[in-house]
Amino acid sequence: MDLQPSEFDRILFFEHARKNAESTYATNPLDAENLTRWAGALLELSQFQSVPESKKMILDSISKLEEALMINPKKHDALWCLGNAYTSHAFLNPNQDEAREFFDKATIYFKQAVDEDPGNEIYLKSLEVTAKAPELHLEIHKHGFAQQATGAAEPSASSSTKKKGSSDLKYDIFGWIILAVGLVAWVGFAKSNVPPPPAPR
Repeated sequence: MDLQPSEFDRILFFEHARKNAESTYATNPLDAENLTRWAGALLELSQFQSVPESKKMILDSISKLEEALMINPKKHDALWCLGNAYTSHAFLNPNQDEAREFFDKATIYFKQAVDEDPGNEIYLKSLEVTAKAPELHLEIHKHGFAQQATGAAEPSASSSTKKKGSSDLKYDIFGWIILAVGLVAWVGFAKSNVPPPPAPR
């Protein structure tokens, strides 16, 4: 995968944030804010991975968010991130029924986030968009993303073109999720005095 300098900077930034959160967790495992930042960094990093690796990172993110919510069940940004994690996981799952279960879980968490912070436009938009997600999932998997997700695509002369198209599609799927996660993560990281990423060249 060819990375633009800004993408490389984002990877470095969120990898640094992930390591900081891991280190903080070792000394303070009951810090719900830190767990939420850690999960947000994992969600960001997952978009630059292969599908199986993305799924692993998303599941790890879900685990961190569930842990944060055990500490603070009303933490609206953790509820919202959990909705995003389930949405991301659903899009990577080619099975329509299994994906629908993940979308249903996402909807529950988005509703809880809205209940805790009713005026938050990002949460409201996420809830609105997730209602359309199963239909988008069906369209995406009809057009061959399912083959890439399961690794069933046959190698051929056009496989590099297919791979690039599938990769672009994967970024489109994650686009609205990751943008919003990124915004929340940036605010959280700024509050915790993590140094900003290098400026784009």
